[in-house]
Amino acid sequence: MKHTVNELKLVNGTRGLLINVPDASVMSFDFQFRAGYYLVPKVKWEAPHIMEHMMFGANARYEKARTFQAEFEKNGAYANASTSTYSVHYLAECADFEWDRILELIGLALGTPKFVEHEFKSEYGNVKDELAGYLTNYFRELNLKLQKQMGLLIETDQERLQLMSSVKPLDIRSHYKTTHFSDNMRFVIAGQVKKRENEIKKVVEDSFKLKRGERKELPFETPVCLEKVFYIPNKTVDSIHFILEIMTPKRLGIEQRDALHLLNTMLTATLHSLILGEARERGLVYNMGSNYSLANNFSSWWFGGKVMKQNSEALFNIMIKELQKVLRGEIKNSDIEAAKQYSLGRFQRGTQTVGALAGSYSGEYFFNETIEDYFKIPERIKSVTKASIISVAREIFAQNIWGLGILGNCGQTHVEKLHKEISVLWK
Repeated sequence: MKHTVNELKLVNGTRGLLINVPDASVMSFDFQFRAGYYLVPKVKWEAPHIMEHMMFGANARYEKARTFQAEFEKNGAYANASTSTYSVHYLAECADFEWDRILELIGLALGTPKFVEHEFKSEYGNVKDELAGYLTNYFRELNLKLQKQMGLLIETDQERLQLMSSVKPLDIRSHYKTTHFSDNMRFVIAGQVKKRENEIKKVVEDSFKLKRGERKELPFETPVCLEKVFYIPNKTVDSIHFILEIMTPKRLGIEQRDALHLLNTMLTATLHSLILGEARERGLVYNMGSNYSLANNFSSWWFGGKVMKQNSEALFNIMIKELQKVLRGEIKNSDIEAAKQYSLGRFQRGTQTVGALAGSYSGEYFFNETIEDYFKIPERIKSVTKASIISVAREIFAQNIWGLGILGNCGQTHVEKLHKEISVLWK
């Protein structure tokens, strides 16, 4: 998708990207504050989440959330929000013809929320229902509990439900006041923005009634290796849900990420990949995957899937075999070239909407104001070498920070056997 990128640095301390997409019919907005769970004590863990739910509610101009939402959505505009360990995101998308009206309404919502009592009660119930709905998502349960076991700053859905009762309206107002500063806000706006840059700048500077304050520092976490398998017995689940987390105490650089992305493509991304392809061919598993994630001071490389107990050892043996080949440097050039070809095509398909294009910039920009060169991505894919793939894999494994989590009804003896088998990768 053709576009240009320009960074705005406003007098109120706010910074953001304007992504100009000529002839776009929609405008996409993403506003981020470092206001996540890490900034509250455990007992108040759910305060940022409830605050996020209340933000598009009563404000200086509208007395009720439904009234505000009716005005916001009357021409088909869309709004959403999310809360993570680090951040709270407020997202919106609208037709191009009403971009200015929607941007002003976003500013009204973010700058003048009232956090009224009756809306707190409503959103408290909605958050409770949301968390309760996650309790049957077994991968989510396993992932959260495994990461907590490995020392990360996280709480499980069950714990969050128990902690909700300690959050009061005063906590919502307090969290807002200590996080929603203009200096702590970053944004990405995409659409026909080139001819509207001055208008956008004026709205964000004048209509967002935010006070000045510092940009919040991100937390440091210390992941630890699990000596034993982390097992969650569940008699109602026939299949084995498993996650293998492999961590390194650093944020991977861009060349390392490119290499690891290509390696994941080779191992699990396609039905002819080295691990998933063989497993599917042998009828062992319907699907499994691998990927990496980045945090402030560590990175995680994970493998996960769902497999029947009787097929689990064979699947793990395939994973072990292929990862050992990588660590020994036994990678075929033909597999690398095939992964590059697949990745290039996937890149072309990956940003077909204005919102998706904005999302390709927001991650690194919100982390440290880095503006990635979107148009260099194909060249980056092509430039990944066999040596760089082997190097990043060896470096991550050399840290010896890993954990195996399993949820299911397969028994302690079986999960210990799987753990013993996979541990040969660190010997």
